[in-house]
Amino acid sequence: MSILPLTNELGFYEIRLESIGGLGANLAGKMLAEAAVLGLGLNGSNFSSYGSEKKGSPVKSFIRLCSPETEIRVHSPIEEPHLVGVFHEALYKTVDVASGLGPQGILLVNSTRSFESIKKDLQFKYGTLAVVDALGIAVEEKTKVNTAMLGALYRICTFLDPEAMKDVIRKTFEKKYPHFVAPNIATFEKGYDQVRFQTYVLDDQAKSREFTRPRPQLGYRTQEIGGVLTAQANSIQKDLSGSRQGFLPKYAAEDCIHCAACDTACPDFCFVWEEGTDKRGRNQMFLKGIDYQYCKGCLKCVEACPTTALSELRETLGYAETHKVKHHFQYSDGRIE
Repeated sequence: MSILPLTNELGFYEIRLESIGGLGANLAGKMLAEAAVLGLGLNGSNFSSYGSEKKGSPVKSFIRLCSPETEIRVHSPIEEPHLVGVFHEALYKTVDVASGLGPQGILLVNSTRSFESIKKDLQFKYGTLAVVDALGIAVEEKTKVNTAMLGALYRICTFLDPEAMKDVIRKTFEKKYPHFVAPNIATFEKGYDQVRFQTYVLDDQAKSREFTRPRPQLGYRTQEIGGVLTAQANSIQKDLSGSRQGFLPKYAAEDCIHCAACDTACPDFCFVWEEGTDKRGRNQMFLKGIDYQYCKGCLKCVEACPTTALSELRETLGYAETHKVKHHFQYSDGRIE
């Protein structure tokens, strides 16, 4: 008899992890599947889907689990998961993280915000919403977000054995990085203990959330003749807030000397400037703030700043929204909009 609490018509319990490059979702998926197979004797499979291998780019990790009597002959992406783990809450701006989640599904989010604010932003109507401050735990233990998320995932998946995952953590780190074993186990345990739950009761109209697959803007019918790329490779028109790994630069105007060292180091034109005059009446550009919509949190500006005007700040979604500065454009005649 299967110990899995819920399976689809093929006999699979399916998990999808939504993340960005650098947070360790790919490794987390591998470790979760390995612990389920070796620790419980389940059949399991895991693979990931991503574009360019770089920090900040969207990543999906898929885990399928089933009883030993069932064979896994399906290797397609998971479209209707029982459980979704969101490693970076700002992903909802560019990715439908809860796509395909059923009315009895569970959505785990790495966040410090309230259930209601997350529910509103992710348009989560039915099922169980789980929240854990995985980034805060990782910062405290000097580890990564993925281990804290694994702890929360194991609290949700009551059929899994936490001790089996601790064994996998030991085997993963003890040979090359033995000093990482203890903090990662502590991170796992804190994620397990600190996850919070809120269930939203179903009604008669409850339906599964329809799965949507992003479509490319250009195809064989709409592409320019000769395959000419009409959009340049830049990030000026993109919202990059979903690329940050938990930190952003904080600007203290009173310490700024307007030297533009930050603007020179910034790869995404995040700094907003305004023309004015200095104490001697000379024309000068003054830094007015940071447009966080275009900031991917690389913190190169903090390293380049010769003063204390820029510092590292733990990101909360509310801070970036509250302090967002409208992007300015400087025209040749001096007008600023």
